[in-house]
Amino acid sequence: MMGGLRKFWYRARFAVSRRLRRPVPGRFQPYVYTLPDRYPWLFSFAATALSNVPAPRLLSFGCSTGDEVASLRRYFPDANIRGLDIAPEAVATSRARFKGDDRVSVAIASSTAGEPEQVYDAVFCLAVLCHGDLTVRRARRSDPLLSFGSFETAVADLARCVRPGGYLFIHTANFRFSDTATAPLFETVLEARPEQIAADLLYDRNNRLIEGGRYYPVGFRKLAFRSRRNVDRGRA
Repeated sequence: MMGGLRKFWYRARFAVSRRLRRPVPGRFQPYVYTLPDRYPWLFSFAATALSNVPAPRLLSFGCSTGDEVASLRRYFPDANIRGLDIAPEAVATSRARFKGDDRVSVAIASSTAGEPEQVYDAVFCLAVLCHGDLTVRRARRSDPLLSFGSFETAVADLARCVRPGGYLFIHTANFRFSDTATAPLFETVLEARPEQIAADLLYDRNNRLIEGGRYYPVGFRKLAFRSRRNVDRGRA
């Protein structure tokens, strides 16, 4: 009974995005689902953390039709905000929405490979590195829909864009940030409460389901002026 209710909930949740849902190389999440001010507790934390930065540079990866960018603008009225999304229709909607705001730019992109290195004060990757069908199907393995390797590659490049002392926010993902090779370059600064975590399934480095797995760290601060080698040496 619970499995049927869970499937119904997921299908209803993502029904609004079906017209934008089609196979696109490089897409992680097949559903273009978004809400305004979807994570107020996370945005509030970020705003407080960057309160001493006069005009922070923010990156919204997977910005969809712009609800997240709009939320960031409310929490960071003086910020320069960059939005990236793989869906051309979503990007067109977002661009029209912020026409006239010269501190917002939105581009079609499947990764952050085209973004400069270590320039963003905060990078937001929220409900992007996950695949809703994994939870609907209760899949025992995440591949071929989504692999840990693709998650790790994406996370590494997101981290590359964060300045030392800046923040990376990853929320609602099918894998744990702590399992990546990038994790030692960051310290955890924000954990979600149980009720703030979605029902998405969790998988390990080998794409295997972690039974009952829950992962609460969602906010990470980049260690300043420390290389990966120095981090590893310090832990030895």
